[in-house]
Amino acid sequence: MQRLGSDPPGPFEERVGYSRVVRCGPHVWVAGCTSVDETGVVLGVSPGNQARLALAAVQRALEAVGASLADVVRTRMYVTDISRWEEVGLAHGEVFGAVRPVTAMVGVSALLDPRMLVEIEADAYINA
Repeated sequence: MQRLGSDPPGPFEERVGYSRVVRCGPHVWVAGCTSVDETGVVLGVSPGNQARLALAAVQRALEAVGASLADVVRTRMYVTDISRWEEVGLAHGEVFGAVRPVTAMVGVSALLDPRMLVEIEADAYINA
């Protein structure tokens, strides 16, 4: 089993005690990614922009364990303002339009930092 943190490490992984990504055989799980940089600064001001940054973090995590966006079979999107769901959905479609994983988008009251508007998780299966 391969457990990795972000590269560079995010501000919460060690403190909270979790891995950014875990790979066990062909299965890969990516923890919730946001638009936070390695120093803890929340980047992006719109849900769409934050979703794009979160998806880039998902991609980096997948690649760290030998997977790719094409291997993703499921995503979960958590959005603090569900009325702006379409911005997040369009960002997801830009990345996964051809892959078409199963997904859920859930409106939540808040994320860890009030400036965070979107968090995205991904599960992948590497069919080698």
